[in-house]
Amino acid sequence: MMRYIGVDVGKTRCRAAIMNEKGTLEKEFFFENNNKGITSLLSTLNTQDKVVMESTGNLWLNIYDTLDQRNIKVVLANPLNTKAIASAKIKTDKLDARILAHLLRADLIAESYVPEGNIREMRALVRHRLSLVQMRTMLKNKVHAIVDKYGYRCEYSDMFGKAGIQWLRAQEMNEIDCLLVENYLSLLDSVKVQIGRVDDAIKEKACEDEDVCLLLSLTGMGVYTALLVRSEVGSIGRFSDYKKLVSWAGLAPSVYQSGNVEFYGRITKRGSPLLRWALVEDARIAVRHDERLRAFYLRVAKRHGDQKAAVAVACKMLKIVWFMLTRREPYESADLRRYGEKLKSIDIK
Repeated sequence: MMRYIGVDVGKTRCRAAIMNEKGTLEKEFFFENNNKGITSLLSTLNTQDKVVMESTGNLWLNIYDTLDQRNIKVVLANPLNTKAIASAKIKTDKLDARILAHLLRADLIAESYVPEGNIREMRALVRHRLSLVQMRTMLKNKVHAIVDKYGYRCEYSDMFGKAGIQWLRAQEMNEIDCLLVENYLSLLDSVKVQIGRVDDAIKEKACEDEDVCLLLSLTGMGVYTALLVRSEVGSIGRFSDYKKLVSWAGLAPSVYQSGNVEFYGRITKRGSPLLRWALVEDARIAVRHDERLRAFYLRVAKRHGDQKAAVAVACKMLKIVWFMLTRREPYESADLRRYGEKLKSIDIK
């Protein structure tokens, strides 16, 4: 007989509720969120059971992988759509585990996509690079703040280039500010080295993946963004048509309908904000080099302005991505010279 197990995941310990097909609770217990605790959970399960847990950070990952390896069906619930828990006035681990089990038994779980191991590695890599770039920006801003305090204006376009750093070190500052500037510059050098190492790893991952190589043919898309799109989207087979991909990415317009009145508003912004940011950035590059996309951008910008036009181009590029990956074909309007240079940059000839 199939049983339904709701698991409320915590950092140190988790709560499990085991329910039978009639909705009767058979057992409830705590277990530690470590290998020993997960083993104790496994001892109470069999291959006919179904387990559900919420996607909360990375706390669920070890439990999910361990159960999946033992051929136990695991469902990862989307916490944003599990409103029965989110709107509960009384919220405890016991209630959360019970409600998850009830929702699973009724087949009312909004399931989250769980990418394969290699896709998770790609995600970790591109997100780590973004965090390093943000750290670099923060350090540069701190140096700019110290320079602004003295009213200095750098005579070079890049204050952190070779000549700019020489200029910076020649400026008169008090002892503490000199120490801070030197520390920030030292950290910037370290972050630069780490970004270089991550870039090498990204190129290595990119050349091993056929989808990334196809994505590089799209105008405006570089190696980093291609790997980002691949890691965020995962398997393109998850989406039966391009509309579902656009909706999942949060680039579809919101719709308000009442009676005979239908109004289209701003994009929904559901899904990965990192994916939307990358596509909009690439869209701005693409419209400078692709006649087809530039014509579309100008047509939209004339009526709705620059920002909405850039988002519209990003949406169009995501539609093109769906067709490219589904048909296994490069971008039909690809600049072959630029495409060849991108492939060469990841050592593909």
